[in-house]
Amino acid sequence: MADAPIHLFGIRHHGPGCARSLMRALTELQPDCLLVEGPPEGEAMLPLICDAALLPPVALLIYNPEDSREAAFYPFAAFSPEWNALRYAVERGIPTRFIDLPVGHRFALARPPEAEGEPAPPTDAASAEPDQTSEEAGASGDPLDWLGRAAGYGDGEAWWNHMVEERGDSLDLFAAIREAMSTVRAEAPQASRNEAAQHREALREAHMRKCIRLAQKDGFARIAVVCGAWHVPALAEMPSAKADNELLKALPRVKVAATWVPWSNANLSVHSGYGAGVASPGWYEHLWTTTPERRATAWLARAAALFRAEGLDCSSAHLIEAVRLADSLAALRERPQPGLDELGEALRTVVCMGDDAPMQLIARAMIVGDRLGSTPKDAPAVPLQRDIAQWQKSLRLKPEAGQKALDLDLRQANDLARSHLLHRLVLLDIGWGALSKTGRSAKGSFHEIWTLQWAPELAIAVINASRWGNSVAEAAAARAIDRALKAEALPELSALVNQVLLADLQTAIAPVTRALEDLAALASDVVQMLQALPSLANLARYGNVRKTDVGMVEHLLDRLVPRAAIGLPGACSALDDDAAQTMREAIAGAHQAVRLLEREALSEAWSAALARLATAETCHGMVAGLAARLLFDTRQTTADDTALRMSRALSAGNDPAPAAAWLEGFLNQSALVLLHDAQLWALVDDWLCTLNDAHFQRVLPLLRRAFSAFSAPERRQLGERAQRPAATAQTATQPDWDTERAERALPLLRQLLGVSQ
Repeated sequence: MADAPIHLFGIRHHGPGCARSLMRALTELQPDCLLVEGPPEGEAMLPLICDAALLPPVALLIYNPEDSREAAFYPFAAFSPEWNALRYAVERGIPTRFIDLPVGHRFALARPPEAEGEPAPPTDAASAEPDQTSEEAGASGDPLDWLGRAAGYGDGEAWWNHMVEERGDSLDLFAAIREAMSTVRAEAPQASRNEAAQHREALREAHMRKCIRLAQKDGFARIAVVCGAWHVPALAEMPSAKADNELLKALPRVKVAATWVPWSNANLSVHSGYGAGVASPGWYEHLWTTTPERRATAWLARAAALFRAEGLDCSSAHLIEAVRLADSLAALRERPQPGLDELGEALRTVVCMGDDAPMQLIARAMIVGDRLGSTPKDAPAVPLQRDIAQWQKSLRLKPEAGQKALDLDLRQANDLARSHLLHRLVLLDIGWGALSKTGRSAKGSFHEIWTLQWAPELAIAVINASRWGNSVAEAAAARAIDRALKAEALPELSALVNQVLLADLQTAIAPVTRALEDLAALASDVVQMLQALPSLANLARYGNVRKTDVGMVEHLLDRLVPRAAIGLPGACSALDDDAAQTMREAIAGAHQAVRLLEREALSEAWSAALARLATAETCHGMVAGLAARLLFDTRQTTADDTALRMSRALSAGNDPAPAAAWLEGFLNQSALVLLHDAQLWALVDDWLCTLNDAHFQRVLPLLRRAFSAFSAPERRQLGERAQRPAATAQTATQPDWDTERAERALPLLRQLLGVSQ
């Protein structure tokens, strides 16, 4: 049986036209063996193809268990030729094999020669599809571009789409593909590809031929081979077995594992960053699920429903005219029926009135789509992945390919549990959710707003995180403790304590807090101590909302704030401009933290430190100005004292640079406060009014520098207020305050905010 005929079926990534033609050909051939270009390590996953829970788009994931950075995805869609061929064979019990070069060899070959004993970072080839990789492209990036341009198309993708995918099935298709690819390979300049790419391609094709010979040797009479169109000429006329064996001899190999993972339409698209792909998976899915007679009308009907759902006008008359225009365009271009280009132009012209903005909605929702596949429970998975799936199910957090906003009310038990899960995943670098700082409730301590989007590549992040533990809580705690032991900066550790408490990792709280205390006891960097305060103060103030014990954090703050206050004046002397800017930001953040704590002893120590800064002659002007402003805001100094300090700092006898820095620090990038605080406005305005012409011209550059930090709208509002005649008349008059009337609203406010007496 060594001379058993080989039936080659060349395909070009995912395509419904290829899939229909392939299924018709396989039905007529009735093969007794199917060979598919794919990773041999994935053959053990083939029986799951018939599982009803394995819904495409999905991908075969081949990865190195010892270093999950080495991973390769092999995606399949419902309209993929390989997917349908594999299902056809598995359902009928036909022996099925993958024949591409094993991924273990490809990982090993991709490593630098000097680091063969160490795991290497993944290369671009590791994320390629089975049917065509970037290494097979010609000089223009696509081996079919020559044919497409010769036929009058912009590129090979458009030519293939119209000539193959949008047509009905044909048994003559694969003979035409073989002839076309033989011509392209013969004419394509070999110099357009580097030697490494040519060598990898030669190894792959040698391994495919070796697998074909093995199938012939095993006695199969009707062997069907499904491979990338580029490889068909190399498999049709095979060289001697000795040459292929010599080429494949002694190849290095890495041990790998395989599983199925969900994939998405966005990742099928070429825009996802993976080597080969299809630009319009949503359109191809439409071609696969509709008959040619209903293709145009069904597509336009879906577009109309989408437009109407978004509040855009789209009537039945619009659709009728769009169908007519699409048919006319197809006729003018000598095409049997409208394709994606004709339908898009018809929608843009008739419905969108030439506006491209609504067409972006069509591109995102229909041409690409947001479909996310699913995998069965029986698919191999690390314990951490199963635990995440169980949490997703119990908390009703379904992973979706599209972005989804999630507003959590932390007073509700289920929402609090969701928050704990999402924070734990963030600790594990599994970026399913991103915490947002915007939204109607984002500033309330009882709410969190997350943006969720499940990406297929997160499967690798889950595998990588599994080394920390078998459950989410166990792994997140172990990861947090490891980070705490390796941390060298107080801000990093304080932020980690915040994360641990937000994630409710009780087993990690004590070790991480102890690491923070040990580092704080040895720390002499005042800036680091100041930068650590905001996150710790936030925990101490709002930790009870999450029902977490913050006693250790409060104890740490009792030690850290006085130490920072004592060391602050010395740390602020002899600063250059860059260091002063860093110190200004640190002091401003620490000041807000101390105010948030509302503890008298800490506030007194901090105010005393600011008072020393405001009067210290060796202190940088920006820091001194900021200290004067903060003391004024908290009513630690009177308006007269602050005005005197301003007059001294900005007097004509001072150098311009320190004076400009003082004013910049005093204004503290707070244009809105300056606009709405009558006392602060009067303070600055009164000082300006005391200047004579010569002094004003001297300080004008200083003012421009200080006000340059404000936005254009803020500067405009400041100018408008300065033009009002009564701008300086409202100096220090305080409005009448009726305490009794104000207290009447407190019970209702407590009820609305859920705050006890």
